[in-house]
Amino acid sequence: MIPEELLRQLRGIELRTQRLADEQLAGSYHSVFKGQGVSFREVRGYTAGDDVRFLDWNVSARMGEPYVKLFTEEREMTVMLVVDGSASGQFGTARATKARLAAEVGALCAFSAIKNNDNVGLILGTDLIEKLVPPKKGQKHVMRVIREILGFEPSFQGTDLRLLLETLPKVCKRQSVAFVVSDFFGHGYERALALAAAKHDVIPVVLVDPRDEELPDVGIASLEDFETGEDVLVDTSDARVREHYQRRMKELSHARDRMFRKLSLDRVIVRTDEDFVRPIRELFARRARRIGGR
Repeated sequence: MIPEELLRQLRGIELRTQRLADEQLAGSYHSVFKGQGVSFREVRGYTAGDDVRFLDWNVSARMGEPYVKLFTEEREMTVMLVVDGSASGQFGTARATKARLAAEVGALCAFSAIKNNDNVGLILGTDLIEKLVPPKKGQKHVMRVIREILGFEPSFQGTDLRLLLETLPKVCKRQSVAFVVSDFFGHGYERALALAAAKHDVIPVVLVDPRDEELPDVGIASLEDFETGEDVLVDTSDARVREHYQRRMKELSHARDRMFRKLSLDRVIVRTDEDFVRPIRELFARRARRIGGR
């Protein structure tokens, strides 16, 4: 039995993200995310202007005149949501928690995918893989995926992005578009990310809260690490403490972004204090411009 509050949240996300996917993203999604390539359809007689690279020499020799091969795009694609479900997802000081934001972003990407008749799957984990939903089509299936993210209660607290990324090629043998949704505070996942990106179109979706960037001046505060459960007393009235925290978080952010650039990944920053649609729309626009400039 699904709790009433979860159903209410699920319905709200469904109504908003489905409308946004239909009105703002469906067309651009189709243009920037391609299928698996092309498949042979038929041959026909050569006409002026046809690309000579597609001449079918065997058929042409038999028929005594030139024939060309015709192909069609294999449009069907798989979209995988690879979601970090660790306890830090319960953190959020603005409009939503990171977990809620992950569900909203996942819903927007998933509804854009099924609008184009693509498959959607889910890998959701902490220190281990806790939910695995094989890719399928259809709105009912997408609602299950969103429900799994939104209602997720982790059995473990930590983050193992390496394991999540290593699971992706085991679930998807063919190339997929993989939205990796996390705050990327984990360590030791760099090689797994590079290997996943070598086969799949990996898009890091970085979840950010304002308190990830700077501490407020609230005096002596007890801060809990969601993933270790450790409590630390911090004097936030000390400017040196706040400056050290801000500098350290900037260093982590810059190191993460350098890694994404090195791997040529289209990372997206989605914040708990801002609208989640604009960054996804800008991602699609960037890709469309890049394709148009080829």
